[in-house]
Amino acid sequence: MKITEIDDFQPGLTDSIYRLLRQLTDKQLDFSDDAMRLIIESPNSHLLVATEDDELVGMLTIATYISPTGKKAWIEDVVVDEIYRGRGFAKELISYAIDWARRHDILILMLTSNPKRVAANQLYPKMLFQRRETNVYRMDLTEEKE
Repeated sequence: MKITEIDDFQPGLTDSIYRLLRQLTDKQLDFSDDAMRLIIESPNSHLLVATEDDELVGMLTIATYISPTGKKAWIEDVVVDEIYRGRGFAKELISYAIDWARRHDILILMLTSNPKRVAANQLYPKMLFQRRETNVYRMDLTEEKE
């Protein structure tokens, strides 16, 4: 398996990413070439993809930011193609992301995972992520205001 950061637009990549995203969420997504270009061009979004024999098998995004308490990052949208699951690809992607964060002087690396994702929630503690007792609040700004 090879893991790389996508730093230039590649024809066909949008469709491959969309295919993986459909396995991650049932939410209606509007993912286009323009959205892909925005991710690639953003200095704070880092799209890492895993390939096996030139086939896209998994991905994740690292989102970085700086706050008064230091340089931090979130791992987002971790997904491995269902036909490749159980082969250690997620572990390799997460390991790569941890090394990436260290190379970029990130002080804190965070992620969230839906409780329904049993395998992911077993993997993250094994990778030394610690479960935090906190409340996560979310506001979907795409929803109509009442």
